[in-house]
Amino acid sequence: MLHNIDNDCVFTPEQVLENRGRVAIFIDGSNLFYAALQLGIEIDYTKLLCRLTAGSRLLRSFFYTGVDRTNEKQQGFLLWMRRNGYRVISKDLVQLPDGSKKANLDVEIAVDMMALVGSYDTAVLVSGDGDLAYAVDAVSYRGVRVEVVSLRSMTSDSLINVADRYIDLDGIKEDIQKTPRHNYTYRPLSGMSLLEDADHQK
Repeated sequence: MLHNIDNDCVFTPEQVLENRGRVAIFIDGSNLFYAALQLGIEIDYTKLLCRLTAGSRLLRSFFYTGVDRTNEKQQGFLLWMRRNGYRVISKDLVQLPDGSKKANLDVEIAVDMMALVGSYDTAVLVSGDGDLAYAVDAVSYRGVRVEVVSLRSMTSDSLINVADRYIDLDGIKEDIQKTPRHNYTYRPLSGMSLLEDADHQK
């Protein structure tokens, strides 16, 4: 008898996920970029938005990134992002003594997560940066459910410990990567198949 009561009371993981309410997504662009490099995939940002929203009501999706104003390709990418469901928050890259360039947007992510509390029920944080653990803890105390999405090898334990749910990017890479079929140049037979298609259409 007790067994039946348990079954009635316990929610399945699917039911819990259905109750995510309004979702706000916060993406650490450089963290995601390096995670994709580690995984050997190219991110399809339309698929990523669909996967992270997972049928819930999306409040807003923020994408935080350092920018190089001279990089036209990057400017084009960010324009596409703005037109396809993302609110882009950018900061000029700063040259470090070792010659590398970096922009840290942890403060911007933390401030936005806090400022919007009350407008969303679930925060999806795409970052493995342990510096964000304090912000995650703070919004959790305000009643927000936090899901952290990142590559395990690049994710701080302190961030996982304060999150309500952790999702390893390696486990969802099939859902968020660009399909390789667009890379016709890597297929020696693509010329042949195009000729065959032309024959079929005659």
